[in-house]
Amino acid sequence: MQVIDRRKALSIPPIWRLAFRPFFLAGSVYALLAVPLWVAAWTGLWPGLQPTGGWLAWHRHEMLFGFAMAIVAGFLLTAVQTWTGQVAPSGNRLMALALVWLAARLGWLFGLPLALLVPLELLFPLAVALLMAQMLWAVRQKRNYPIVAVLSLMIAADVLVLVGLLQGDDGLQRQGVWAGLWLVAALMALIGGRVIPFFTQRGLGWVEAIKPWVWLDIALLVGTALIAILYAMGLGLQAHPLLGLLFALVGAGHLLRLARWYDKGIWGVALLWSLHLAMLWLVVAAFGLALWHFGLLVNASPALHALSVGSMSGLILAMIARVTLGHTGRPLQPPAGVVAAFVLFNLGTLARVFLAAVWPVAGLWLAALCWTLAFLIYAWRYAPMLVRARVDGHPG
Repeated sequence: MQVIDRRKALSIPPIWRLAFRPFFLAGSVYALLAVPLWVAAWTGLWPGLQPTGGWLAWHRHEMLFGFAMAIVAGFLLTAVQTWTGQVAPSGNRLMALALVWLAARLGWLFGLPLALLVPLELLFPLAVALLMAQMLWAVRQKRNYPIVAVLSLMIAADVLVLVGLLQGDDGLQRQGVWAGLWLVAALMALIGGRVIPFFTQRGLGWVEAIKPWVWLDIALLVGTALIAILYAMGLGLQAHPLLGLLFALVGAGHLLRLARWYDKGIWGVALLWSLHLAMLWLVVAAFGLALWHFGLLVNASPALHALSVGSMSGLILAMIARVTLGHTGRPLQPPAGVVAAFVLFNLGTLARVFLAAVWPVAGLWLAALCWTLAFLIYAWRYAPMLVRARVDGHPG
C-alpha cells in the first residue's frame, strides 16, 4: 500500500477497517442471543413478543439469512481484498452495510410490517453480492465467479421465503430456507475445499500440499447446488428414492474428500479438528436425508439440524476463530477457553441431532446451552481483538 493509503486506513476506527470485524462480532453475539430466545419461545417461556411471521418463521429465517449471512459477508468481503487486490468496503461504507443488517434483524424480531421489512431484508444480501461482483469483475477473476452465482441464488431463496410470508404459505417458506441451507453448503463445498486442506497442510507442517481432485470438487459443488434448486422448486419436501441417491452421492463425495485430508495429527490442533468435524456433520446430514428419502427415517429434522447446526454453524465457529487470529496479526493459537467452546458446540450438536429426537425439551435446552456457551466464549475472547488495531501495526 502507498503511504497515504496506509495513513488513511489507520485513521479508520479498527472495528470498521475490514468486514470480518463488525460481522464476526455481530454474528456471534446474535447467535448466542437468538437460539436461547427461540427455545424459550418454543417452550412457552417467552409468550409476549411476536416476530414478523411468528416464532418458527423467525427462527428458520434468521439462523440462515441473519446469522449465517452476516458471517458469510464478513468472510467474503475480507477475503476478496486478498483475492483481487481491490480495496474492500471499510469506514462509512462498511458501517452503513452493518446498520442495514442490524435494522433488518430488529425489524424481524419486533414485528415490522412486511411492506417495510421485505425491501429492508433484501438490501443487505443484494449489497454484498454487488460488492463481490464489482471487485471480482474489476480484475476478471473468473475462478471466483461461482461465489457471486451462489450469493445470487441465496437472494432468490430469501425472496421465496418472503413471498411465503406474504402469502401465508408455510411450504414456500420451507422451500426457501432449505434451499438456502444447501446453497450455504455449496459455499462450504467450494471454499472449504480450498482452505481446509491448506490450513491442514500449514497447521501440521506438511511439505507438500494436498492436490485437489478437481472433478470431485466440481461434482460436489454442482450436486449441492442441484439439491438447493430442487428444494426451491418444492421437489425435496417429499421423500423420493432418486433424491435419496443424490444425497447419498453428495455424502459419499464429502466423506471421500475428508478421508483425503485426514491426518491423525489434526487431533492435536483444535483449529484443525474443529474444521474437519464441521465437514463431517455435512456427511451426517447428507446420509441422514438420503435415509429419509429412502423411507428409512420418519423425520428429516435431525438431518437438517446436522447441516444447519453441526456443519454450517460449526464451520462458522471454527473459521471465525482462526480467521480472526490471522487477520489481527496474532499467532494461530486459540485463546484460553476456545477449545472448550469447540467441544461444547459439538456436544450441543449431538444433543440437537440425536437426544432431541428422544427427549425434545431436554435435548433442545441442552443444545441451546452448549451453543450459547460456545459463542459466548468466542465473543468474550475475540471481541477485544475485533475492536482493536492489529497487533503488528498494519492496516486491516
